Amino acid sequence: MTPAEELSAIEAVLGGEADAFAPLVRAHKGLVLSVCVSLLGNTPEAEDAAQEVFLKAYEKLSAFRKESAFATWLCAIARRRCLDILRERSSGKTQSLDELVELKGDTFASPAAPQGMDYKDVALLMEALPPDYRLVIALREVQDLSYAEIAVHMDCSVDSVKARLKRARRTLLELARHFLPDLTSNSQQEKKEARL
Repeated sequence: MTPAEELSAIEAVLGGEADAFAPLVRAHKGLVLSVCVSLLGNTPEAEDAAQEVFLKAYEKLSAFRKESAFATWLCAIARRRCLDILRERSSGKTQSLDELVELKGDTFASPAAPQGMDYKDVALLMEALPPDYRLVIALREVQDLSYAEIAVHMDCSVDSVKARLKRARRTLLELARHFLPDLTSNSQQEKKEARL
């Protein structure tokens, strides 16, 4: 959906054509769900949050100023809703490494992925990250957005995005190293080879 088509649909909804909102939902449901999953984990709660985001967007559509992209506005609503849910859920508590060990045992290496982690393992590690780290990684690595696009979605500077992404990746790597000792030795071996 082009920006012009989005604006046309928004004007139609504001003019009383409720059905004109459906194409907006179809065009952006993947992005909104991705933001919700990145912050809440792959749970039914994330799907419920995504639905709530679209309901809120529909109710507050007259507040959309058209100064930014509609997707950016939706992501801001999704981020705020998910952060509210996280506060309600656990007052900012994230899984500790000890809890991850109890869930997965001493190592994240699985028979299906002996040299790395499978999807569930990565999901567990992502859940251990603070919400902003999860979001910046999801927007960059899953949605493949540019730094500038992420800055707009997260309402911060490009330099801030780069810094958060660097810290998030470092934190994720440290969590992974705790469970995958081979990752540390492979990383050190790659550094040695790069020097040669």
